[in-house]
Amino acid sequence: MRINRDTSSGFYHAYCRRMFYIRNTGEVSIMGIKKLAAFKAYDVRGKVPEDLDRDMAYDIGRAYVAEIGPDGAVAVGRDIRDSSDELSNAIIRGLNDSGVDTVDIGLCGTEMVYHASSLEGMGGGIMVTASHNPKGYNGIKMVRKEGRPVSADTGLMDMERRVRTGDLPRKAAVSGSTSTRDVMDTYVKSILSFVDLASLKPLKILVNPGNGCAGPALDALAQHLPFKFERIYWEPDGTFPAGVPNPLLLENRALSADAVTQNGCDLGIAWDGDFDRCFFFDENGTYIEGYYLVGFLSKRVLEANPGGKIVHDPRLTWNTIDIVRDAGGEAVVSKSGHSFIKEKMRETKALYGGEMSAHHYFSDFTYCDSGMIPWLLIAGEMSVTGLPLSKLVEDRVSLYPCSGEINRVVDDPDAIIATLIEKYRPSSTSFSDLDGISIEFGREWRFNMRKSNTEPVVRLNVETSDNKVLLEAKTKELLAIIGGE
Repeated sequence: MRINRDTSSGFYHAYCRRMFYIRNTGEVSIMGIKKLAAFKAYDVRGKVPEDLDRDMAYDIGRAYVAEIGPDGAVAVGRDIRDSSDELSNAIIRGLNDSGVDTVDIGLCGTEMVYHASSLEGMGGGIMVTASHNPKGYNGIKMVRKEGRPVSADTGLMDMERRVRTGDLPRKAAVSGSTSTRDVMDTYVKSILSFVDLASLKPLKILVNPGNGCAGPALDALAQHLPFKFERIYWEPDGTFPAGVPNPLLLENRALSADAVTQNGCDLGIAWDGDFDRCFFFDENGTYIEGYYLVGFLSKRVLEANPGGKIVHDPRLTWNTIDIVRDAGGEAVVSKSGHSFIKEKMRETKALYGGEMSAHHYFSDFTYCDSGMIPWLLIAGEMSVTGLPLSKLVEDRVSLYPCSGEINRVVDDPDAIIATLIEKYRPSSTSFSDLDGISIEFGREWRFNMRKSNTEPVVRLNVETSDNKVLLEAKTKELLAIIGGE
């Protein structure tokens, strides 16, 4: 192919950027198709600047306009990471140069971008965040208006192709404008609408944002709540002095668990960096698996909306299905991942969707996930019933003990999955490959195995019916087959 060497040519500059990306960022191959490494199934994510830099962020802004065609201004927010300002400014320039207005909502959580994208006159939203990834990483999450997700099968890979090949819109004759807006007040009003403020009791709650973005939002909410908060790692700080804000790491859990017991708190809550997930500790400092909270929140939602639909992921299911049935609702299974859950919720007009990974979605929050609504609902239930969280979930934990998600790095994930199918499917009573493989053996035990989209990792979840001994035995048996580390 002959390249136009005119340095004023937009195509020439796009070609040079492409060569820079290939040389410095690299491409990966998926099913034989080359793609830029930073583009994942649900977002853009990678090391800065090796995988993602301001030039790519600028082009992503332009590609967003080409693929999404926003019919209003695009809200742009960012987390506290050192590179987030530079990347968000580059995205804004890309949007503006493509003729689209932008609203810079500043430091925020991902759900605040979802909220902003649903406000009058808005055409979409973009959040710069790497959530719980290590320092040195960053990423970009994109939605259409009303928080509708942009993922691999709904435009993200088309955007990747445009960035990779330079198939981007020319600079608009009239550039878009940018303005700043504080959406905190409308966001807080939306979140508080999920609880009866008058029924809340003055609980003592340990809150740990992990120096991520949750602190300012919690301060704004706290003005309207009767709770006494014990705050740790509160200030947003992109250097993450207490470690990356990932409450799934055992060492990070210990920080919150110890603080709950040391301060005599009724409840403990921790968040990831962009606070779209929240993690719970009971009054004893015990970590509560997200699986049991899906069932708990399903029941809570159905009490107010009898006969509704609840969407859940297929990794751990029995507890959720039983609770939804007993509450008069209908359980609907969906592939894991926010874009699949949101799509299934809209399709079925579900009230709530939950994943065991601590993502909780609400139809009244434009079908988006929130890290603030769940803990308010649970604190509300504790206030009304007078029961601690340990008692609220105790029976369900006993009825359906689970392994929690166990990750193993293996050489060949596909071979491991094939081996498990060969060994277990012939004697199973139910098999599904909706999302990885789910294999059940009556109502005695079941497991789900999925592989990561981005690394040679398999993820195992096992559950039984009221049998911890069987749970431990089957988990050990499966891990012996899987191997890895």
